[in-house]
This record gives sequence, structure tokens and C-alpha cells, in this order.
Amino acid sequence: MTRTVSLLGSTGSIGTQALDVVARHPERLDVVALAAGGSDPDAIIAQALAHRPRYVAVARQEAVAPIADALPGIEVRGGADAVVEAARLGADVVLNGMTGSVGLRPTLAALESGSTLALANKESLVAGGALVLAAKRRDDQIVPVDSEHSALAQSLRSGTHGEVRRLVVTASGGAFRGRSRASLAHVTPADALAHPNWDMGPVVTINSASMVNKALEVAEAHLLFDIPMDRIDVVVHPQSIVHSMVEFVDGATIAQASPPDMRLPIALGLSWPERLADVAPRLDWTAATAWTFEPLDEDAFPAIRLMRDAVAASSLHPAVFNAANEECVQAFVDGALPFLGIVDTVRRVVEAYEAPSSVTLDAVDEAERWARTRAHEVIAGVGE
Repeated sequence: MTRTVSLLGSTGSIGTQALDVVARHPERLDVVALAAGGSDPDAIIAQALAHRPRYVAVARQEAVAPIADALPGIEVRGGADAVVEAARLGADVVLNGMTGSVGLRPTLAALESGSTLALANKESLVAGGALVLAAKRRDDQIVPVDSEHSALAQSLRSGTHGEVRRLVVTASGGAFRGRSRASLAHVTPADALAHPNWDMGPVVTINSASMVNKALEVAEAHLLFDIPMDRIDVVVHPQSIVHSMVEFVDGATIAQASPPDMRLPIALGLSWPERLADVAPRLDWTAATAWTFEPLDEDAFPAIRLMRDAVAASSLHPAVFNAANEECVQAFVDGALPFLGIVDTVRRVVEAYEAPSSVTLDAVDEAERWARTRAHEVIAGVGE
């Protein structure tokens, strides 16, 4: 049976790999909508010509005219609302591969429309966790696409929720694995972008280097699988073969292993709970190999501890964490903030925030606005 797919973030790393999966299985997957930022109109046009969706959305209004001219017969709209509409079309699956908390409204729209949400946009769940969980119409409506959460979802099929003792989220260690805090004082954006295993977008790659990405993933695992934060561990696994593990109460640990290729969790997000054939490379069990696991150095990489504190503080503190980090990453790229200043600034912003008593979409928006403003103040040295 063919599933219709609405793909958000189509020109990004997740989006392009998702379209590769679709191209391999045209009898199973049919793209009905594409949405992207619009900074690369030629890429969107090429995708639409290859997959012939009925609807294309771009966040940048100025990109609408050239794209529409190249795509007669396809509806092309611009603006943030147009992207949300792509999530609301009622496709069987909405793959949210957007970057940043801008993905929250499309996430909510997909859930409210009844579509299965294949979620790669972890920031929308971290920022609006209570709202996202409340919008779900069924328990299996959200299928995680991050490799770690896909691994956890696969491993969790080995037992019941009550039989789970711990979740173990693996981390590659990013570009700076094994480095001391002092040695990170003068690293550059180019250094941070040199990930040893994964080919990801720049924001995610820098977040991997700071371990902020893993902090977001721990919060996401807590929300997705209803496991307390103190029962979610992080272990450094440099080979990125074991993508995460579940420890059960009887002492068994179930792990999901595969080469570091995002097409596997993307394909599962599109076809869950079924599997599509030949979407990614296999492990060669005939070759000698070794996998290693190391404890996390929380002195050099304190982001995960900070996220645990944020989740404990309120439902909105993680939104503040994420928004402040987005501004800090950009400041690091622009040369306005040293690498260690990313998490140090996020900490100052999170610790200064006072959450309101209720969580609404407006409250999330206001928390993020406050966090971005406060982050810039800290970065500029205001209020020190």
C-alpha cells in the first residue's frame, strides 16, 4: 500500500536523504508536498520536477515567483503559514526535517490533522513538549527519526514499558571527543564542523561538538518514551554503530546497530512499523572490528547536566535552553562568542528565566523571545 508523504525541510540533510529513500521505493511512498526555506530555489525546483508533488511551500516569499514559474500545474505558496499548511494537508506521513524550534507549529499541525509525524525536528518537541504530547491523537502517532530515538523505539519493542530499567543514548563525541575543557577555549567553527562520522547540517554538527545535540536528545527521549530523566544515560561510542540501547529489569540490554547512515531511521519513520528493503548499508559481520564505549566528560561537556536541570525547573525551561543555544551557535559562527561560551551563555539564560504557571503556544513564543534577547545581552556583555 502506497503512503502519501509531506516532506518539511526538503532541501536539508534529512530532506534530501528522505527523497533518496522515496526514489528507491516509489511503489510504497508518494510525495504530495514539499516545504523548504527557499534559499536554494533551484534545488526545490529539481526536487519537485523529480517527485511531482501537488503542493510546494517556501518560507521566503521572494522565492515563490521563480519556483512557481518553473512548476506549472503545482501549487506554490510562500511564508511560514504555507509551510504549516504543508503539514496540515492530511498526508499519511509528515516528515518534519526542519531545523530549529520554527518546526513547532508544523509539528502541531501534522498531529492535529491526524497524520503520522515522522519527527526529525527534535527542537519542536523540546520547546513545546507539553503541547506536542497533548496534540497526539494516538499513542503511535509520533515516530522518531533521530537515529538514537529510532534505535530506542526499535529496542523498546522487546518488552513492555514497565519492564524498562534505563535508556542508554549513545553519542559519537562529535569533533572534540576526548578533549579537555581547557583545550576547547580557542577552537574554531571549522574545527567544530569536522564531524568524524556523520554528514549533518551545520547547526546540528556544532551542537554535536558541544554535546547540546545530545542534551536535546535526552529531553526528547524523556518526552517520547515517558521515562524519567534520571533513568536516561549517555555513553560515548565513537564508532556510531550502536545507536542506542534499552536496559530491561531482568538485566538484558537490547541494542540497535547499523552503519552511520540516516536513511535507515528515515525509512522507518516513513514506513513504521514495517521495514523497507535495502535503504542503507549493512554491517559486515565477517570482518574483524571493535566497538568501544566511554563515559561522558561532564566537565568538558556540561550541556546534558544543564538540560536535566532545565527539565526539572519547568516545562518551558527547555524551550529557553534551545532558543538561547540557537542564538549562541550563530554568534559562535559569526566570531562573536568562543566555543565554550555557547553552553556557558545558555546556562546564564536558563538560570535567569522565571516560567509562567501555564504552558500555551503563546507562552512558548514568549519564552523563546525572552531567551533570544537575553542571550544577546549576555553575549554583548550587558548586565554582567
